[in-house]
Amino acid sequence: MADALFKGAIMQSIKKKEKDVDEHIQMELEFTTFYRWHHWIRVLSITVLIITGFYLSVPYIIPAVNAEPTNFINAEYRAVHQVFGFIMISMFIGKTYYFFFSAKDKMEITSFRDLFNLKNWMSQVGYYLFLTKHPKLTGAYNVVQLMAYLIFYIATSGLILTGLILYVHNYHDGIGGALYGSMRYVEAMFGGMAAIRELHHVLMWGVILFIVGHIYMVVFNAVYGKEGTVDSIFSGYRWKRKH
Repeated sequence: MADALFKGAIMQSIKKKEKDVDEHIQMELEFTTFYRWHHWIRVLSITVLIITGFYLSVPYIIPAVNAEPTNFINAEYRAVHQVFGFIMISMFIGKTYYFFFSAKDKMEITSFRDLFNLKNWMSQVGYYLFLTKHPKLTGAYNVVQLMAYLIFYIATSGLILTGLILYVHNYHDGIGGALYGSMRYVEAMFGGMAAIRELHHVLMWGVILFIVGHIYMVVFNAVYGKEGTVDSIFSGYRWKRKH
């Protein structure tokens, strides 16, 4: 009898705590279906581009010498690299359009209001150093996130531009033919193909560093903020504390 009463008291306590949690936390849409699909297609594209890009830069798989014209591994890697390069370009165009014309992404544009606020910068850095609370945001991103995303998109723009310059030197018909004149002009502005290749590699390393920092910050916010940050890129929803 006493055991049953004890269990009943425990269950009531648990239910009360769950009710209190429900009253103070609400589920909020963080990422739309388009945004989530776009994110994971971009993740796949960047991963493939990095792997194939390393190979094209320094071939790490060399087939056995064969007199027959059958070893086209470099051409195969290049073809895959170019296919996913154009997928990445389409994702970039889609995200740019979405940024300016989506009602949901108006919060991202609003984030720029905090970018020139020194107090906000100090509070945000202090939060990451466990010194202060998370500052109240005007838009969707904090200032550190926004600056990281800005650098990422600048690097991506540079990768696309330098990638297209490299592309037109291999394909002279279709898109390559249409872009040949303009890309050669840009190539000359940067000092030739050697400089273009070097810049392409440097920007790739910039994107790799961004990915490392991005994953760290996502995990940090998920553990320290406890708002379902990691879950939201899969489900679209995060848990928001009511104020």
